[in-house]
Amino acid sequence: MEERADWLVMLLIGLLLLVWIAHGLRTWLFRPLPARVPDMPINENIPDHPAVDMLENAGYEVLGGKIKIPLLFDVDGEDFHSRLFIDFIARNDENVLYLVKVARSRLPMEWTGSSIRDRLLPYFLLYPGCGGVLYVDVDNDEVACIHFDWDEEDANGYDE
Repeated sequence: MEERADWLVMLLIGLLLLVWIAHGLRTWLFRPLPARVPDMPINENIPDHPAVDMLENAGYEVLGGKIKIPLLFDVDGEDFHSRLFIDFIARNDENVLYLVKVARSRLPMEWTGSSIRDRLLPYFLLYPGCGGVLYVDVDNDEVACIHFDWDEEDANGYDE
């Protein structure tokens, strides 16, 4: 009789383990996307610009020109308007889309984690499906490909 109880407990534990794994897998696979992820607009009007040549020389195909993304913030019932600009949309030979920002001399990029976060994170959050941001510095003849990911090592830590 004792053997039968052991098998029953083992079966119950195994069943609970399977249900737990199935639930975790289902949650991971069917995780909902954010409520409002806009489609990436493509402005087919591509102006002549040295950045276009630099991108093509770096192996990217420029698909679209400047895009204005209007933003609306509601703060305690008061509306605030702003906008973000994307200079170009490009794709690589693997058909991955990239947002392109062209360096501005009046606002140079500081290559620190906090500066990259402050300047480029809104683009990653707005279009999470993009492959990254291409930062084109025409003056220095550089194309930097920036990818975004969560830092798992620092995710649970808190420095006081």
